[in-house]
Amino acid sequence: MSTSTKGIDEDAKKVVDLFRDVFGFILVLELARSFHAKGILLQGTFRPTPEASSLSTAPHFRRHSTSVIARLSNSGGVPTQLDADPANNQNGLALRFLLSSFPRREKTDIATVSTPFFPAGNVPDGVGFFRALATYKVEEFIRTHPAAAAFINAPKPFPASFATQQFFSINAFKFVGKDHKETYIRYRIMPKDGVFHLDEKEAASKPPNYLCDELVKKLETGPIEYELLAQIAEAGDVTDDCTVHWPETRKLVKLGVVSLESILPDSDEEQKNLQFFDPVPRVEGIETSGDPLIDLRSVAYRFSGADRRAA
Repeated sequence: MSTSTKGIDEDAKKVVDLFRDVFGFILVLELARSFHAKGILLQGTFRPTPEASSLSTAPHFRRHSTSVIARLSNSGGVPTQLDADPANNQNGLALRFLLSSFPRREKTDIATVSTPFFPAGNVPDGVGFFRALATYKVEEFIRTHPAAAAFINAPKPFPASFATQQFFSINAFKFVGKDHKETYIRYRIMPKDGVFHLDEKEAASKPPNYLCDELVKKLETGPIEYELLAQIAEAGDVTDDCTVHWPETRKLVKLGVVSLESILPDSDEEQKNLQFFDPVPRVEGIETSGDPLIDLRSVAYRFSGADRRAA
């Protein structure tokens, strides 16, 4: 397993290059993200619960409210793909908490996806899965990698709306409280309107951009709201391997409410300027859990963003 900074950089570059092998000419023409290329930016507010500040000293958990930027997206590297494409039916919700603009900009991000499954629990298997994807050898790969098989075979239903889809952080994180108490958590984001899906026939009848189109209409009637939750690990739960799920009986703590109020002006242009959402928290009160894939994702997103900005 690559543990050094140089090793993580090399592995992350491999992942980005493999994604470009799959979606290459489209990514180059569109200057698109290697991951979750199609998306929309929104702006809104996060309001924490008292329970949040009891678990972590993070600034956005201790304030009355914090401004946020959110990106809702499809999976894959094709910015023009159909919203109901069954081959890329894993959506994303990334949140950026804007903590300060002076004397220097401070922020922290959360990156989530619409399934709790991930194809690998370590860096070599992660690189191996994306290599199999790029070389059309996924079926061969999953025969010897149970986590990848679970990811491929996991239900990925079509969402009725971005506003009624749930999201998971995949990786675990460590909250540090004011008494230095450490609590390992995994984020969940639950829509306040409930979770609703479409069947295949309903999804096939939808227009190509139905998720974003529906989002625009829904915002005309008011904000879209999600509850930010923390699934709390107990003693003995694995925290550094995202393929090992915790029992559903684990406690869920409501950290606050995310209220998305409007689409960011010039969303398409701003997405080109916004380099990437960072899975590494980089803020007081929240740390990584020792899961090596957090650093791999962070560096891969950074490389992909740097490529877009340099193009």
